[in-house]
Amino acid sequence: MVLPPSQRLWVGMLVVVVVELPGALQKCIFDEVQAQARVVRAAPLHPDSPPAEPRLRAQDGQEPPLSSGQQTSHPGREASPLRGPSVTRGRRLRTMAPPTPASPQPIRIQTWIPVESNGLSEAEKARLEAAVEEAVRMVSSLLSVNRGPGPLLLSRDINKYCKFLWKNSSTANYNRCGRANNNYRAETCLDVTIPDDHLAGCDVYPEADSPRRTELRPEGAGLPDTDFLLYLHVQATDKCRAEPHVSAYAVHCQTDPYGRPLAGVVVICRDRLTETTYSHQATVQTVIHELFHALGFSKELFNTWRDCSSTSQVGAGCSPRGSVTHSDASGQMRIYTPSVISALQRHLGSTDPELGGPLENLDVPPGRVSSHWESRVLQGSVMAAVLGDPTTVRIDPVTLAALQDTGWYTVDLSRAQSLVWGDGEGAMFGSLSACQNKSSSFFCTGSGFGCHYLHLHKGECQTDPHLEGCRVYKPLQNGSECWKEENGREEDWSEEVFGFHSRCFFSSLTRQNWTQLLLPSSSVEGRCYRHRCTGPNRYQIQVSGSEWVDCPAGGTIQINGYQGLVRCPDRRLCLYADVTPPPDDVGTFPASITRHPAELTAASALGITAVVCLLAAAVVSSRKCGLCRVRVHSAPQDPTDP
Repeated sequence: MVLPPSQRLWVGMLVVVVVELPGALQKCIFDEVQAQARVVRAAPLHPDSPPAEPRLRAQDGQEPPLSSGQQTSHPGREASPLRGPSVTRGRRLRTMAPPTPASPQPIRIQTWIPVESNGLSEAEKARLEAAVEEAVRMVSSLLSVNRGPGPLLLSRDINKYCKFLWKNSSTANYNRCGRANNNYRAETCLDVTIPDDHLAGCDVYPEADSPRRTELRPEGAGLPDTDFLLYLHVQATDKCRAEPHVSAYAVHCQTDPYGRPLAGVVVICRDRLTETTYSHQATVQTVIHELFHALGFSKELFNTWRDCSSTSQVGAGCSPRGSVTHSDASGQMRIYTPSVISALQRHLGSTDPELGGPLENLDVPPGRVSSHWESRVLQGSVMAAVLGDPTTVRIDPVTLAALQDTGWYTVDLSRAQSLVWGDGEGAMFGSLSACQNKSSSFFCTGSGFGCHYLHLHKGECQTDPHLEGCRVYKPLQNGSECWKEENGREEDWSEEVFGFHSRCFFSSLTRQNWTQLLLPSSSVEGRCYRHRCTGPNRYQIQVSGSEWVDCPAGGTIQINGYQGLVRCPDRRLCLYADVTPPPDDVGTFPASITRHPAELTAASALGITAVVCLLAAAVVSSRKCGLCRVRVHSAPQDPTDP
């Protein structure tokens, strides 16, 4: 419904005093999906097969049937609807100079768009391509692998194409297929059909000791210059429709003989690419999150991680780690591997040997594990179970340490982003007892308004199921960004300053000429003021109309011309060079929901506002009805309304 202009004005004015509901967070369902996926592991390396005799035709005397949708020409020629260097369009594959085989090289992730994902609009293609390319580029800059010779060729699942194996170990064809499964059609990964050209051939040996064989499927060409093959599936799937807070999910479906994932699928929920809800930065982070799952941060792979401490190589020269997850004294399941323990000890400033990487325990049976970090301890990590506002998500050092400890990758740990959450807070940080006793300033109590811990946003003190009753200041969905100049209002009794260099401060400031009649009290809440750094953990702030004032970290200050105080956060500002607003506004949140009583009509809003204006006019005649002159940009509006 489109409101008349006069009524729309009153709705816009209500936003000044009415709280907006926080935005929906992105939820990950990786563990649920991966548990249902069938994973094919490449056979261990073995001596060369016996010399091949002339191949037979298929056992029934006919050529093997083509799979559904398969063509006699290259089966994936029309597979990719997108453009760009990281996205494969059929056989037009990237070429790169051959690397030095002796040293790890940046992982080459080839992205393949299956036929099932055709039908995207040009705008959706452009958004998807830009986000995936950025995510792949970031991951490739972080992880290096020992590259194998030749093109990547995926394995076929012998349990699918074969009816029985020769099991007599004394025969020449021990563990080879003795009879084909006539119902075999194709290899799939999470409902994506893998092109035959990406797959190794498969044979049937009809006699236990004879080298004669039947070619069931010919050898594919494989993918050159590829270390990991990512099938990117864009569909409005049943899981997307059932989980409105899920924007993507992933699985790995092929591993090499040493357990390293070689191929996987990331499903992007189609509806999340629509213009009204799309955020480029959030999509990039979501793809990175799902890629990290598919590359090894997975409970299905924890027990296959490898120990490379005795070799300079990764993968082949390493020994199995065995079980890496154990319960600590409180029952918290943790990853205990050397790099993870060291990274968490450095982060929390503790030498406690119990500080393994804590794993999320929501909806996880006792003694079992999940594929996400515990939110109370590693809030803001890209591998937490729920991703928040894109400006608050970090590719953190603990996550990169875990990928290092898989034994499959050499990780550039120097590229980790600063994890501010819990920095230096000690071994007990994030425990239920510590957060409920508010022994750390990272947690809050009640339901008031303040500042998100990065101080880029105003926030509301809230909890969620993953926090298990602990409360933190979460950014409001709309208008809470201090760094967005357009969030400022023309007249504001708190005299906030919005802009790229503004940050959130707990403040009770009011102009001294605003009388107690108009504003009987001014509580402490999050407000946006300009700041500038003068040294590590040292800064000044500027309120509207004021000079620059030193703000001592951990203290409070007064501002000339104002009553009330501003709190100066300690160890949150001017310490982390990479905690900044995004360079430009590249995406938007979904439209926010304004919370107000259903019976509050335009007429009643007029009455409320008129009373406020009369009070203001009676006290400050020079500022006639100042509160009435507000910017209406915060009010939701029908996009079809001119």
